[in-house]
Amino acid sequence: PRAIRTDNGVPFASPNALFNLSKLSVWWLRLGIDIERIQPGCPQQNGRHERMHLTLKKEATKPAGANFLQQQARFDDFIDEFNSERPHQALGMDCPAERYTPSPRPYTGLPDLDYPFHDKAVTVTTCGRICYNRKKINLSLVFAGQTVGIKQVEDHIWLASFMDYDLGYFDDETCRLEPLHNPFGPKVLPMSPV
Repeated sequence: PRAIRTDNGVPFASPNALFNLSKLSVWWLRLGIDIERIQPGCPQQNGRHERMHLTLKKEATKPAGANFLQQQARFDDFIDEFNSERPHQALGMDCPAERYTPSPRPYTGLPDLDYPFHDKAVTVTTCGRICYNRKKINLSLVFAGQTVGIKQVEDHIWLASFMDYDLGYFDDETCRLEPLHNPFGPKVLPMSPV
């Protein structure tokens, strides 16, 4: 998809990470998928998703399966019926399987990250840090293993970027990142095309 709309909870967001990103949302960004977050406490901004979860909960967990295998079988049966047997009013009474078409954007793996306008590209450590000139700057665990660009903008001041997103500035004396405005914060957006 071109964009995925989510609430602000796990696994789509992480309350303690930089910009509330999660490993899942970072992976989506790497794939070129825009993140659309609804405002906290406003599930109506993601009504289609919330309605599907209500139906899922009602039909596949009440009563719950006696064990993991039985519960997975209930989920599998629900998915088959939901997609192939049950007509949906929002689809003109078609079933989702009748409307499904594969994405025209094939999955080709994660593209390499390149920072031609930065001074250096560095890989974030498994503990979420940038190591630069024997100094450690905490970024976020969600970026572990990702490549970020850093660029000097003033004496001792550096800009850290991930893809096309400027994350914040750090100074190489205190080694503390000062985040910029959150580009992934909740927005009231029109629903993405189906």
